[in-house]
Amino acid sequence: MAAHDFPFSLSDEEWRAKLSAGQYRVMRAHGTEAPGSCALLTEKRAGVFSCAGCGARLFETATKFESGTGWPSFDAPVAGSVATTIDRSHGMVRTEVHCARCGSHLGHVFDDGPGPSGLRYCINGIAMDFAPG
Repeated sequence: MAAHDFPFSLSDEEWRAKLSAGQYRVMRAHGTEAPGSCALLTEKRAGVFSCAGCGARLFETATKFESGTGWPSFDAPVAGSVATTIDRSHGMVRTEVHCARCGSHLGHVFDDGPGPSGLRYCINGIAMDFAPG
């Protein structure tokens, strides 16, 4: 998707200046952080997880659950906050999740989550900020 397809956009140079090298690799180059490497994996306080790129609200603590995968997992995003595309990389077909506001890659969604949605949004913690509240 082109940057102009999103309400919030930056040039590649601006993204590199805004994000850490690890965030850029995940969010703009569609990488994945190592499992278990992010402090947000164990975050349990009430609050909101937002996009580290543009600040959009993505997930609330009430939708977070322990999936045992090593990445923060949620059963539902904040309404309208994420969009999906088909990811055919690595010899498989998955559903990529990206920020609807800036297009940053967040992770993937799978249909093996808890009810009622049955979905597991498996999100790179490095792609999010957390605000308690």
